[in-house]
Amino acid sequence: MPRTVLLAEDDRAIRHALERALTLEGYRVTAVADGAEALAQAHRGRPDVLVLDVMMPGLDGLQVCRELRAEGDSTPILMLTALVETADRIAGLDAGADDYVVKPFDIEEVFARLRALLRRTDRTETDAAGAPGSRTAGPAAGTTGAAAGPGAVTDGDAPATAGDAAGRGEREDGRYLEAAGLRMDPRARRAWRGERELELTRTEFELLELLVRNAGIVLDHSTIYDRIWGYDFGPGSKNLAVYVGYLRRKLDQPGAPQLIQTVRGVGYVLREG
Repeated sequence: MPRTVLLAEDDRAIRHALERALTLEGYRVTAVADGAEALAQAHRGRPDVLVLDVMMPGLDGLQVCRELRAEGDSTPILMLTALVETADRIAGLDAGADDYVVKPFDIEEVFARLRALLRRTDRTETDAAGAPGSRTAGPAAGTTGAAAGPGAVTDGDAPATAGDAAGRGEREDGRYLEAAGLRMDPRARRAWRGERELELTRTEFELLELLVRNAGIVLDHSTIYDRIWGYDFGPGSKNLAVYVGYLRRKLDQPGAPQLIQTVRGVGYVLREG
């Protein structure tokens, strides 16, 4: 079955060009001219992915994104924006968008980003169904003495040994992942620090899950980008740093050390102390 795209763009020329290009690429496209109609269409039938222009009259793309996320709709959202400032892009990510493309854009970039979003959705649905094929990442490039095997936990793996658990601080107890005082239920997509449940967006949850599954292992930037976004945004991207900041604000407690630690020039690692 062809993948379905809900496209909302108020510029007629851009809307028609995108609709035609996506259709030729094999997508089934519903194209609308404003945010109110996009929201109505999303309620009528859930598409596989949404492409929303940020600047639309009436209900803009950010408002549509916030509304859908408030309703618990986790459909991947790609934002189209002519706003190039970092703060503007962060506003889109903060509203719940998964990715963005800056106008003017190359249509091949739009295709690539849509493919990456849909791959993430497919992996999430596979994991939720309990099928084989976890997203545990291997060690970061240049990491010595660490491999994905020792103590690494994936759905369906045998429990780690006592020695591994002591070294990694991670275990799988039935359906739960635990590391560094965190507990996650990947199938229900819930997470806790101690007794406090964390309210996480789709991308925040996937990033935290990746770090928990690889607790104690330094993951480099390119590894994280590949696992979470499906490709590397390049050396100038602030996407990863933005989402690490979001997670730290939700995870960290006053007077306690940060759980997600920065390894300067390399990447990030989850560990206590």
